[in-house]
Amino acid sequence: MTAQPPETNPFGIPTTTGPQPIRSSQGTLNKFIRVLLRVPVLSGVVGKRLLILHVVGRKTGKVYDVPLAYTRHEGELLIGTANHPWVRNIRKDVPLEISAGGPRRTMDAEVHTDSESVMRLYEIVARDNARNAAFNGIGFDPDGSPHRADIYQTWQQGGVVIRLTPHR
Repeated sequence: MTAQPPETNPFGIPTTTGPQPIRSSQGTLNKFIRVLLRVPVLSGVVGKRLLILHVVGRKTGKVYDVPLAYTRHEGELLIGTANHPWVRNIRKDVPLEISAGGPRRTMDAEVHTDSESVMRLYEIVARDNARNAAFNGIGFDPDGSPHRADIYQTWQQGGVVIRLTPHR
């Protein structure tokens, strides 16, 4: 994961230590989720919050099937995640496929890495999915709003937001 250079958090003191580290069992869990998303009856239920992003390697051509939580927003899908090595394979001008409880769909993708975009889009993701927010080190203020210092910290520690739109 590529972290941003350390700097003062302009939004105050974070309430968390940041995104949770990847657990050693994550690979096994991902395999299980990929299976669930392929089972016709279960995929409709599981696919309401999870999808499989089919990312093609730039150099190898290998397909990486990455299960991820997503948020629907204004006709788009938003994915808040760490800047894992597979994220580098997402290119703005190269459509990719997703599976989300049904047949594969072709999507255009854009990876947002700048602080302003990540702050704005991660807030949408966090409001929609508190579990995803917690996993990515984002707590909530007493009024239920995502804590902005936490979102900024997530960006500082390499958080990105992937925006998927239907391919045209």
